[in-house]
Amino acid sequence: MIAISPQLSIPLTELSFTASRSSGPGGQNVNKVNSRVSLHFSVTTSPSLTSLEKVQIITRLKTRINKEGILQLHAQTARSQAVNREALLERFAKLISQSLVIPKIRKKRSIPRRVSEQRLDEKKHRGHLKKRRSQPRNYDE
Repeated sequence: MIAISPQLSIPLTELSFTASRSSGPGGQNVNKVNSRVSLHFSVTTSPSLTSLEKVQIITRLKTRINKEGILQLHAQTARSQAVNREALLERFAKLISQSLVIPKIRKKRSIPRRVSEQRLDEKKHRGHLKKRRSQPRNYDE
């Protein structure tokens, strides 16, 4: 079981893993060992998620979910398949929990009169300072 939140946990049976060869430099290890791990999770057919949770996940992670509703993640940073799998499970849990967080709705507030008056007074004060800094005019000429 992967604990996403206190109310939600997803069993490992709903996840499928595949291993393949990593890309990039690494020489003989990369060419021979299947250390890249891919995780596939069907969001649309998961019995662990409610319909509201499915909609939230699909809308927030739409770039990572294909047309069939399968979430795909990959890990290939480590040389070991087991380490990549653990990193992938942590990243999966973090992604799902972040996508299920409901953001607070911002309430639009008006700027208080005192604050805007203070801002204008400060602007006038800066203007007076700059005016005093200028060269005095020579009225003799």
